[in-house]
Amino acid sequence: MTRKSSYRLNEAIRASEVRVIDRTGKQIGILPTAAAQELARRDGLDLVEVSPNAHPPVVRIVDLKRWLFERERKGVAKAGRKSELKEFRIRPNIGENDLALRVRRAEGFLKKGDKVKLTVVFRGREISHPEVGLEKLKRMVELLKEFGKPEGDPVRTERGYELNIVTKRSA
Repeated sequence: MTRKSSYRLNEAIRASEVRVIDRTGKQIGILPTAAAQELARRDGLDLVEVSPNAHPPVVRIVDLKRWLFERERKGVAKAGRKSELKEFRIRPNIGENDLALRVRRAEGFLKKGDKVKLTVVFRGREISHPEVGLEKLKRMVELLKEFGKPEGDPVRTERGYELNIVTKRSA
């Protein structure tokens, strides 16, 4: 799959004078376009207009394919990995082993840089003892404090509590 470059190259550059940057990134100065094209041709490279709106336009002497590849790779690295929101739903009467399993899974997500949303859901008569659910939520936060910190206090919802935990790096 070949992608056509959106940069003006070599003879397609229309300006009479250009600011030239060599392949090492050092600025050569302002030269007539024909002289800059000759410099690029002499080295077996391309003259690429990188900033057409500048006065005079900025051009680089580069190997076009390699330069485009490196720019694309830098763009991908800069974009990086986006953090996601991972939700863990528990009940107030969750067993200790199940709670430990949820904590380990949440740990892994926090280490990867994701946000973790802890939700305690009440069903039926469980809602008459909200302090039990709140206690479970605080216990999970305590177990996860090494990997992340809460974004605030637990928020009461219609049928439970919610709390977001973010990694210590992003907080």
